[in-house]
Amino acid sequence: MNNFHYHYHRRLRFFKKLKKDLAESIAGTDRDFTTMKISRAIFLLSIPMVLEMVMESVFAVVDIFFVSRLGADAVAMVGITESLITVVYAIGIGLGAGTMALVARRIGEKRRDQAARVGYHAILLGLFVSLWIALAGIYYSEELLLIMGIDADIAAEYAVYPTIMIGTNAVIMMLFIINAIFRSSGDAALSMRILWVANIFNIILDPCLIFGLGPFPELGLKGAAIATSVGRGLAVLYQFYMLYYGKKRISLRGIRWRLEFGIFRKLVRLSAGGIGQMLITESSWIILVRILAEFGSTVIAGYTIALRIILFILLPAFGLSNAAGTLVGQNLGARQPDRAQSSVWITGVVNMVFLGFVALLFVLNPGYFIRLFIEDPEVVAAGKICLRTISYGFIFYALGMVMVQAFNGSGDTFTPMKINVICFWIIEIPLAYLLAVTFGLAERGVYLSILISETSMTVISLWIFQRGRWKLNQV
Repeated sequence: MNNFHYHYHRRLRFFKKLKKDLAESIAGTDRDFTTMKISRAIFLLSIPMVLEMVMESVFAVVDIFFVSRLGADAVAMVGITESLITVVYAIGIGLGAGTMALVARRIGEKRRDQAARVGYHAILLGLFVSLWIALAGIYYSEELLLIMGIDADIAAEYAVYPTIMIGTNAVIMMLFIINAIFRSSGDAALSMRILWVANIFNIILDPCLIFGLGPFPELGLKGAAIATSVGRGLAVLYQFYMLYYGKKRISLRGIRWRLEFGIFRKLVRLSAGGIGQMLITESSWIILVRILAEFGSTVIAGYTIALRIILFILLPAFGLSNAAGTLVGQNLGARQPDRAQSSVWITGVVNMVFLGFVALLFVLNPGYFIRLFIEDPEVVAAGKICLRTISYGFIFYALGMVMVQAFNGSGDTFTPMKINVICFWIIEIPLAYLLAVTFGLAERGVYLSILISETSMTVISLWIFQRGRWKLNQV
C-alpha cells in the first residue's frame, strides 16, 4: 500500500510540474535558457514554437478546405501560386535564419540592445526586398502562370489570385522576420500568439469572401487571396505594436534609428546562406510541379492537397527544430558548446518519435486524410500516392531538419546550402525526370525522388554535424 501511495504521489507531482511548465511555456517566460536544465529549456521553447507552426500550417489547410469547393482548377491554381510564392518564403525564411543567428548570439552574450539593433535592420532589409517582388507579381502574374504550364484560358481567369498573393508579399516577409526576432530572443510564446491573430481573421474571412456569406461579396478564389492577406496584415500590425510597446526581451523603443552598415553586412552574409538554402529547395519544388503538370490538373490537385497535409504535420516538427536552433545560438553566445550539442540530440530524438508516429498513420490510410478535403475519386487516388510515398521518409527527415537548424543557429548557413545543392539539384531534379518521364513511372517517380533526396540530406547533415566544426563559428 505504501509503495502504491509513493508512486501515486510521484506521478501526481510529475503532472503538476508538467501542467505548470506548459502554462509558463504558453504564457511566455523570462527565464535564461542557457542555465536551466536542457530538457526543460527545450520544452519551454518548443511548445509555443510547435503551436506557432501549427498556426502557420492552418493557413494552408483552411485555404484548401474552402477552395476545394470551387473545383480542381481552383485547387491547382493555389498549388501553382504556392510554388511561385515560395521565392517569398525562401527570402523571408532566409532573412529569418540570419536574424535568428545574430539575435540568439547577442541574447546569449547578454547584449539585448544589440539584439534590438539587429532586428531593426532585418525589418528594413525585408521591406526593401519585398517591394521589388510585389512589382513583379502585380505586373507579370499571368505570364508566370503560362511559364508554369497553365492553360492560357485558366491563367487569364485566375491570375488575380497570384497577383494579390505576390503583390502583398511584404506581410509574409514581416511575419517570418519579426517572429524570428521574437523566437530567437526567447519570446516564442509571442510569436505563437501573433499567428493566432492571423489565423482567426483568415478563418473568419475565407468563407465569407469566397462564398459571399452575409454582407460580403462572393469573390471566389480572389476572396481567398484577400482573406489570407488581410489576416496576415493584421498580425503584422500586432507584431509592430509589440516590438515598440511590448515589454519583451527585444524592444525598438529607445534604440538609435540610424543605419549601421556593419549590421547590414552581417545580416546579408548570414542570410545569404539561409536564402540560398530556401531558394534551392523551393526552386526544386517549382521544377517538380512543372514535371507533374505534364500529367494533368488531377495529379496537380492531388499533389497540392497531399502537400498541404504534409506541411500541416511538418511545420510543428519545424517548430521543434527552431527550438534547437535558438538554443544552439544562445548557448554558443554563452560559450557552452557542449550544451548546444546536447540540445540538438534531445530535440532530434523527440522529432523522430513524433514524425515516425505520423508517418505510420499516413502510410496505413492516406485516403482518409485526402478525403477530408475533397471527394473527387480521381483526385483522392492521386493524393494517396503522393501522401503515402513521401511519408516513408518522415523519420529520417525529422532528424535532418533539426541538424539544419542547428547549423543555422550557430551562424553556419552556408553548409546547409551546399547540402541542398547536392540533394535537391544534383539528386532530386534529375532523378524526378528520369523516373517520371524516362522510366515511365509518372507522378510516382517524382514522389520517389523526393523521398530519396530528403533521406540523403539527413545522412550528409548528420555526418557533418558529428565533425563539430559548427561549434567554432563566430558571428
